[in-house]
Amino acid sequence: MGLILVDTKYEFGLCDGKVFLMDEIHTPDSSRYFYLEGYQERQDKGEEQKQLSKEFVRRWLIENGFQGKDGQKVPEMNEAWVQEISDRYIELYEKVSGDKFIKHPTDNLQERVEKNILAALAKLG
Repeated sequence: MGLILVDTKYEFGLCDGKVFLMDEIHTPDSSRYFYLEGYQERQDKGEEQKQLSKEFVRRWLIENGFQGKDGQKVPEMNEAWVQEISDRYIELYEKVSGDKFIKHPTDNLQERVEKNILAALAKLG
């Protein structure tokens, strides 16, 4: 898909004596992807790699005085920055899945989330 999975983390849980893979898998929250195109050239020059991950959000937070310490307030993100974050996550989805991202309507969001959670729980039962 034109990406290199550089590193990732997997979180496991134990339930009724069985090990389960939990949490997000291969998302920008748990993984770093470098673009394959231009990778070797950047590597040879010692340049920073072009990547899809949440690192750019982490850097923005630090640059704006937030490190997740007790008592700190998350800085306000303007609409342009929120859109940039959304665009990058959509790009990663499309790169990894090979599918076009289709944005669903945001009206009745709570109802849709509850319906999906209940459907997922029913599959576990």
